[in-house]
Amino acid sequence: MTAATALVLEAPRSLVAREFELPEITDDDAILRVEACGLCGTDHELYTGAVEWPPGFVPGHETVGVVERIGSAAAERWGVQAGSRVAVGNRRACRECAPCRAGDLARCERFGSPKSYGMVSADIPPSLWGGYATHHYLAPESVLHPVPAGVDPVVATLFNPLGAGIDWAVDMPRTGPGDVVAVLGPGIRGIAAVVAARAAGARFVMVTGHGERDAARLAAARQMGADLAVDVAVTDPVDALHGAAGQLADVVVDVTAKAPTAFAQALELTERHARVVVAGIRGRSVTATVVPDLVPTRELRVLGASGVAADAHRRAVELVASGRFPFESLPRRTAGFADVGELLSTMAGETDAVAPLHNVFVPA
Repeated sequence: MTAATALVLEAPRSLVAREFELPEITDDDAILRVEACGLCGTDHELYTGAVEWPPGFVPGHETVGVVERIGSAAAERWGVQAGSRVAVGNRRACRECAPCRAGDLARCERFGSPKSYGMVSADIPPSLWGGYATHHYLAPESVLHPVPAGVDPVVATLFNPLGAGIDWAVDMPRTGPGDVVAVLGPGIRGIAAVVAARAAGARFVMVTGHGERDAARLAAARQMGADLAVDVAVTDPVDALHGAAGQLADVVVDVTAKAPTAFAQALELTERHARVVVAGIRGRSVTATVVPDLVPTRELRVLGASGVAADAHRRAVELVASGRFPFESLPRRTAGFADVGELLSTMAGETDAVAPLHNVFVPA
């Protein structure tokens, strides 16, 4: 094959299939044959224009595939070879700046969000900078994570949200054995936080949702290890958690989207000395009423979360491959070149249908 097919987002809600020549590979880079690419909130926000970004790029930043061609230096750097299945970190890393030298590849000073995979203009050669394609270019600065044999590539795309769960629900708040954890929001990152907390030895995990549209997701949360799933539209989560666990939360992880009251609820759910991680985005114009005195009186630590450490992605791949959790059974839908736009619209809430928990692009 000398050409690749890729979807270019030329304007909001306009994904156009284009062909690009596959580049010649040097000693330092590689070409990946895409098998699957997970879809997340950023994807549908870029698609609808809710997040403004210069048009003309190939979306997709949760890519899993097989290395098709690779240079010898790249193979040594990444520890992979032609035929290896890998998960592609969305952030590239120079490996020379201070954060990179400290091992914090996801916060590379040279390769921030504008240079992340799934965000780079297709006008920049070789154009194949995202996962909505048959092939993905792997620049020398790529961060790759080998995927063990036998792991379904569609399931393996969970490395990205599960990495967030590990980083936000375990590493940042230092969750450990015996902790009571409350996760606000039953989306894929909320479920990932449930799994991560359970894998870290949490004693009790609660997850919350809101209304009938979250019913299936709350059921999935229970299947993935939550002890308690609460619909906050009908049940007070503070009373429910205290009644079921005998105390409030040592750790609260807020991964809700566009839910201005959730942050106030996160503070109310805390035990003294609790850690609260806020990763959900409400929108810049949104304000909420909270009780600020809860922070000093309960001596809370409130932590903001955005990016995900590269090491968390590696550990997420290992957790998916471990067989400890039934990731294969998560409600999911795959879409190809012809219908991924419709799936993104559904994820954005623009249709009457409710998108399943895990949504994945598969080139077909």
